[in-house]
Amino acid sequence: MPLHPQSVAFLEVMRTGTAPAEPDLAAMRAATRVSPHRGAGPELKAVEDAAVGAIPIRTYRPADGVLPALVYFHGGGWSIGDLNSADPMCRRLAAEAGCVVVSVDYRLAPEHPFPAAVEDAFAVTTDVVRRAGHYGVAPDLVAVGGDSAGGNLAAVAARLARDEGIALAHQLLMCPNTDSGLDSPSFTEFGEGYGLSAASMAWFFGHYLGSADRCDPRIAPLRAPDLSGLPPATILTAEYDILRDEGEAYAHALAAAGVPVELRRFDGMIHNFSTMPEVFDDARTARVWAAGRLRRSFGQEER
Repeated sequence: MPLHPQSVAFLEVMRTGTAPAEPDLAAMRAATRVSPHRGAGPELKAVEDAAVGAIPIRTYRPADGVLPALVYFHGGGWSIGDLNSADPMCRRLAAEAGCVVVSVDYRLAPEHPFPAAVEDAFAVTTDVVRRAGHYGVAPDLVAVGGDSAGGNLAAVAARLARDEGIALAHQLLMCPNTDSGLDSPSFTEFGEGYGLSAASMAWFFGHYLGSADRCDPRIAPLRAPDLSGLPPATILTAEYDILRDEGEAYAHALAAAGVPVELRRFDGMIHNFSTMPEVFDDARTARVWAAGRLRRSFGQEER
């Protein structure tokens, strides 16, 4: 379908002004912390900042008692984003999925290139499972999730957990980056003028990769030789997103490996629309669907 009118309006606003020849990382990080497009999430029973070793985390609890948990990784090309940028989404998922959400402030590139973010993502995931009592969660009902680069980290953490014999309940991947080729048809078709551009993605990858092999499945989970035995997955993509094809290819690869997966494409939408409910009506639709998928994965009745 054509671009949704809300996508058209948002992209027009984004085009206002002249883009710098070289992205300003400090300015991008500052803007991400205060973006009005995400709105504010609901009040919860408890929101607490803590740390796993040196890794800052923020825990969101919607109710008392032992609950399921979602370990959440924010997007931002592995270079921008933090606990504050993820805060509204984490609050909403905690309330709507009825679970504790543990948001991870993983180390960012270029100061900390790959595999720093992967190490932090996996460290927090394993800590939540192994110290479930500390978090007040059920150790057999821990899921991972994230948006964009955070979806990439969730997919990688899920596979590393499998390899360590840790059974996760679910993986929620929203507009995820799953490959490193930067050459899919959607990457070419929507490489300019649709929000996340091909040039920006290459810039983010350049910061993140450092000297690493871009075919490493901890960077490109689509290239993992064995996807069997992974937790069930929910994957959402956007029609006008350069990452659309690799996200959908990952869904198909999981299904081919025998992993239960549900894929939903949101027509007319652009990259990471689901994190911006103040802009896109479909953001709420996508989040409610994702929260419902989480509730079912936790064995809860859907509300």
